[in-house]
Amino acid sequence: MNLLSFESLAGYWSASEVATNIIVFMNLLGAMLLGLLVGYERSYHGRAAGMRTYGLVCMASAALVVIVGYPSYWYGRHVEGMTATADPTRVIQGIVTGVGFLGAGVIMKEGFSISGLTTAASIWASSAIGILVGIGFYAAGMLLALLSAVSMMWVSRLEGWLPSRPAVALVMRFRKDFEPREDVLRRVARERGYDVADGSISVSYEGGRPEWRFVAVALGKDVAAPLTVLAGELAKFEGVESFNISHARN
Repeated sequence: MNLLSFESLAGYWSASEVATNIIVFMNLLGAMLLGLLVGYERSYHGRAAGMRTYGLVCMASAALVVIVGYPSYWYGRHVEGMTATADPTRVIQGIVTGVGFLGAGVIMKEGFSISGLTTAASIWASSAIGILVGIGFYAAGMLLALLSAVSMMWVSRLEGWLPSRPAVALVMRFRKDFEPREDVLRRVARERGYDVADGSISVSYEGGRPEWRFVAVALGKDVAAPLTVLAGELAKFEGVESFNISHARN
């Protein structure tokens, strides 16, 4: 059979083939719109992964899943013996694994601060939305998109309202030959509403100058001294040559 003949090429444009393509197109369009909805929140807050990333991930996930539902229509029905033997679960497994690598690329660690976890998790959720749309669970896909957007927009406010123990990351560089003491450090921190996290202290020396890195966890939001107050007091501490203080984000 000549695959370039008119009869062969017409197989790609038969009524049933076009109808299947329309179904696939509607799935892709719906998945893209839901992905854009989730990605808008990230884009609004200036994240690197925005609407384009989420729309593409969601749409591509839907495309990979939806095509395995129509194996009998593959290749214009020119492949003999083609039967519905495609396994959607293997495709879904590949999508989840691949998107996991994409999410890992947006996670950044700097000192004690880790950023990008929410973006990575939401990218993974975006692929799940595409999978749900691809297999025809439209209501579930729309609900997951809505819940994902609500979680990213409003859960942070809920976290701010609930009791919590925020943490700060400190790097303290002392004068040459100065010998800081851990018990004094812990006492001073507690007086200002913080506990030095066990196992977080890291000590290094450079040119005879000790440098301490650690995380201090607040005893409570209402009792811990603000970051600006801590910075002002650290500047007056005996033996401190320089320091860096920031919120320990994660």
